[in-house]
Amino acid sequence: MDKRFTFNEDVKNYDQWRPTYCKELFHDIIQYSKLNQNKKAVEVGIGTGQATKPFLMTGCDVTAIELGKDLAEYSKEKFKEYEKFRVLNTSFEDFQCNDNTFDILYSATAFHWIPDDIGYPKALNLLRNDGTLALFWNKPFVKREDDLLHQKIQDIYQKYRPSNTKFIEINTERHNRISKTIQSYGFRDVEVKLYHQTREFDSTSYISLLNTYSDHIIMEESTKELLYREIKNAIMEHGNVITIYDTIELYLARK
Repeated sequence: MDKRFTFNEDVKNYDQWRPTYCKELFHDIIQYSKLNQNKKAVEVGIGTGQATKPFLMTGCDVTAIELGKDLAEYSKEKFKEYEKFRVLNTSFEDFQCNDNTFDILYSATAFHWIPDDIGYPKALNLLRNDGTLALFWNKPFVKREDDLLHQKIQDIYQKYRPSNTKFIEINTERHNRISKTIQSYGFRDVEVKLYHQTREFDSTSYISLLNTYSDHIIMEESTKELLYREIKNAIMEHGNVITIYDTIELYLARK
């Protein structure tokens, strides 16, 4: 099963628990792109619209692309009051449109699903001259060396889903790699900006959040049940509160 379709399985849970993005990020994108009511935007992977409203509020024309049928229908209904908004239920790879159509192409925690050699050239072609590419990702981080709860949860994961992956909160190597990739496909004036926020969850809401991640959704049910039970108990033993530290990465570039 293509992991991209897993997000389509529980739309309301996804909309409730997936993070939104900070106001500063949208301000910086709109200032960089000089977005206004006379311009056209395309959003790649709208999901349930966590990043959509600030663009709609500029008065620009927004075309959203969404692979999941239920997600597309949900977002269509969610933003139906905006006359200059439409959702197309298709993949970005299959999206048909004339070149030099849009003033900005943006994508919120979704562009990594598209192969670089398809996504970046197509984005470049779709944008008008001086058009803006705005890609951003929320990278939640839960490990703190002095946080016993997070240490305990990491031990639980190693029990049920062993991994040698090391998570880095501020991943400069990743930032440089993505920036160089964007430049290599013909974009210029690349900028990288980081934003930080924290979120708190109780044990039940944290499990709901985990159920929005594709790698958790596809886990074998009996293993997932045991994993979630131990995580939930660990959070409850620590005052029933867990803190997530978000780093939001924004990559801006011009055609």
